[in-house]
Amino acid sequence: MKTYKIAAIPADGIGPEVIAAGLQALEALARRDGGFRLDVTKFDWGSARYKKTGALMPEDGTEQLKAFDAIFFGAVGAPDVPDHVTLWGLRLPICQGFDQYANVRPTKILPGISSPLAGVKTGDLDWVIVRENSEGEYSGHGGRAHKGLPEEVGTEVSIFTRVGVTRIMRYAFALAQARPRKFLTVVTKSNAQRFGMVMWDEIAAEVATEFPDVKWDKMLVDAMTVRMVRAPRSLDTIVATNLHADILSDLAGALAGSLGVAPTGNIDPERRFPSMFEPIHGSAFDITGKGIANPVATFWTAAQMLEHLGEKDAADRLMRSVENVCASGIMTPDVNGTATTQQVTDAVCEAIRSENI
Repeated sequence: MKTYKIAAIPADGIGPEVIAAGLQALEALARRDGGFRLDVTKFDWGSARYKKTGALMPEDGTEQLKAFDAIFFGAVGAPDVPDHVTLWGLRLPICQGFDQYANVRPTKILPGISSPLAGVKTGDLDWVIVRENSEGEYSGHGGRAHKGLPEEVGTEVSIFTRVGVTRIMRYAFALAQARPRKFLTVVTKSNAQRFGMVMWDEIAAEVATEFPDVKWDKMLVDAMTVRMVRAPRSLDTIVATNLHADILSDLAGALAGSLGVAPTGNIDPERRFPSMFEPIHGSAFDITGKGIANPVATFWTAAQMLEHLGEKDAADRLMRSVENVCASGIMTPDVNGTATTQQVTDAVCEAIRSENI
């Protein structure tokens, strides 16, 4: 029997609630499949640790994580800790330290969940957004001078390298090639950002020649928001910069019904380091402890993790179970249901156990 070592980092807010739900579903899957098991180690890294020690994770945190096959991450962020401290203190050091350069965010309308878009139903919106995850606008280059004075200056420098842009383009084109429609949309802002973004466009055209069976087009990011709302059926696979895809994927989750159903994989395609899988909804302190956090994003994230580990049958079983439970109306309040986190989790686990396929 194969054993996968999983590092679970529940972190902040609803993170512990949804990671517990995800681990419960994963355990049910492992028992049902019988061909693999999960060896889970939990880490207490997050804002609570920061308040006690001054650091969200230990100095050798990434070194500790190297021993694992994958990382199952909850959410980071707390009302009384600045957002840039939590992001740069935990999530980004893992993503950048392990060169998880492909952030993959699938989006579709699940059965039983309504989109806020009129006339758009299950099957009409089925996208994968590929976000460059290692450089761009989140490179961390810049600084502040003359702090507090009238002449204070703050700079934030976006870094685009030929290596970084080329590899994310190849990843996105290959992903589009593997999907039925074989269609990719490249998003930039090259009319206003005439250096990095123009290079992004040029490299997209170069890489496209390696994938002659993939059709592609390009959009400015502002026009893309309109297209996502007005013509969702016209899109399939999407690639964009670190910042642009971060924003567009939140819009995508909302258009699919709720950020509570939106998953993420932070992938090192070369598999030099463990990849990290997380729901994108954030720590959601407004509902923390109420027992109503939507675990569907975490289940979908767990399915991404299983597929990355090579357990596609188990990943497919998990997604079928999630879709069947949603279709039956067992859902949390964010998607117009009345069920609790635990009720949804129990229903998904029962669906996993009872499926005959």
